[in-house]
Amino acid sequence: MRYKIDKRCFLNIAAFYNNVASKYKNTYSKELMHKNIDDAIDGIYKIERTLLRRIPTINRWQGYYMANTDKWYYAYKIEGDTVIVVDACHAQNMH
Repeated sequence: MRYKIDKRCFLNIAAFYNNVASKYKNTYSKELMHKNIDDAIDGIYKIERTLLRRIPTINRWQGYYMANTDKWYYAYKIEGDTVIVVDACHAQNMH
């Protein structure tokens, strides 16, 4: 299985954790921020392996599949043997 990840996914993940770091300057370390970013990106590579394929729950993802880890939701499509991840959204922002 191959993976193509849209730049928007990386930007959404990084922006979310940068905002957390800004809000919690005294308690949220850069090391933890980088670990959380790495974990979110690693979750992408579990799509169609261990993460279940779901029907999207938000309107902007209609026409895609959705998968989720405990903290992140991913919108993706499949073309041949390639998973194309088009968006990522933290669980707190799923509405």
